[in-house]
This record gives sequence, C-alpha cells and structure tokens, in this order.
Amino acid sequence: MRKLALLAALGLLSACTQTAAPSQPPQLAASCAAPLKAALEVNLYFGRDKPGGTVTEAEWVQFLAQEVTPRFPDGLSVINVAGQSRAATGPLERERTKLLIVVVFDAPAHQPKVAAIMDAYVKRFSQNSVFRTEHMVCAGL
Repeated sequence: MRKLALLAALGLLSACTQTAAPSQPPQLAASCAAPLKAALEVNLYFGRDKPGGTVTEAEWVQFLAQEVTPRFPDGLSVINVAGQSRAATGPLERERTKLLIVVVFDAPAHQPKVAAIMDAYVKRFSQNSVFRTEHMVCAGL
C-alpha cells in the first residue's frame, strides 16, 4: 500500500513539471474560470535557528516590515510551521520555521524581489539558505 501511495505521489509530481528551461521562471496558466485570474504562488520557508540561538518573534516582525512588506505591499501570509530536513552530514534536523506565502500576478517581475528577500534573510541571520517553491494558481477576490 505504501509503495502504491508513493507511486501515485510521484505521478502527481511529474504532472506538475515545467516545460520551461530551469533558468526561466514558470509562465502563468491561462485557463482560470472568471472571476479568477492566473497567478503564481511563491512559498518561502525561513528556518529560525541561527548561530547562538533562534530568530525571535521581534526580529522576524522587524525583518518582515523592512524587507518583505515594502516589496509586496499588496498582501502576503505568514504561517508558523515545524520544519525538518536532512543535513549534509546526514542527521535529520528539525526547527521552527516561518512560511511566507505571496501570490503574484506579475510573473516574472517578482523574481528580483524574492531573491532580495532571501539574500537579506541569509545575511541578517547567518543562514545557509531559504527554501523556495512556486506553483501556478487561479486567484482573485
């Protein structure tokens, strides 16, 4: 049963692959039912462990106000999540994580804004990286 579920999940993932070259941003889908419009959902995962401690809630709020909100003033969401990943040396690492979700209608114009946010977080909090996913959605008010 577990093998069948894994195969089904892999099939779903392969159905989501992009046809664009890896260096090109995904293009927006054109088939959304009105009043929804094609958009791109950007998810950024910010691990909160840092050398000597944890990114505090106050530090996160300040980062959000200084780096994220000016670049995406029309709206965003932040969710507290429990993240885990395998370290390069092998052990499983768990840490509290902030998931930032932004829906953009101007792909690929969002790319430099997202890159600047990721770079700022890595530098400010001595991180190795910020994990990023993007997928096409239909969105609207």
